[in-house]
Amino acid sequence: MSRYTGPAVKKSRRLKFSTLERGEELRKKDGGVVKVPGQHGANTRAKISEYGKQLQEKQKVRFMYGINERQCVRLFIKAKKTKGVTGYEFLKILESRLDNLVYRLNFARTRRGARQLVTHGHIEVNGSKVDIASYLCKPGDVISVREKDRDLVIIRQSLEALGTNTKSFLHLDVETLSGKYLGYPEQSELNQGIQANLIVEYYNRNI
Repeated sequence: MSRYTGPAVKKSRRLKFSTLERGEELRKKDGGVVKVPGQHGANTRAKISEYGKQLQEKQKVRFMYGINERQCVRLFIKAKKTKGVTGYEFLKILESRLDNLVYRLNFARTRRGARQLVTHGHIEVNGSKVDIASYLCKPGDVISVREKDRDLVIIRQSLEALGTNTKSFLHLDVETLSGKYLGYPEQSELNQGIQANLIVEYYNRNI
């Protein structure tokens, strides 16, 4: 299954979950909440099966991090080989992706925008250009905007819109447009709207 490239709002509404993690795509301009896509919206009486719940949680992760099914499976298998709790290890790996960390540092307003910054060669890791969005960073790595690209309007606009507050496992230096990956996120720092145990159950029965 290929990576979804359509509007984030459509998938967020379908899943009733903010894939941008800010909730903005689930709000109307007048402050109301958008409805689920479809002529009549969601059938609130319909019960979702246990398998359906597992699939939904997996889809949340896929669309939130902007990865395709093959990547999702590969990273799950990688997490399963660790000695830790599989669900937590899986999300920890996803958080360590370079495009995600660029997004977490507020250099881009969406993960899709962050992925473009990486693939277009605007980002360095420990002083060396890395143009692979799926590159897995390690604690201690420094992610920075290349010196010649620090005046990019898209980055400045993103920082102005989102501010300089970042997750506690990151340290942002606005002057140099660089951030340090201090350590893997604690379980409490991950998106609490994702039930990782259901994702584990889904893949345990499908791969």
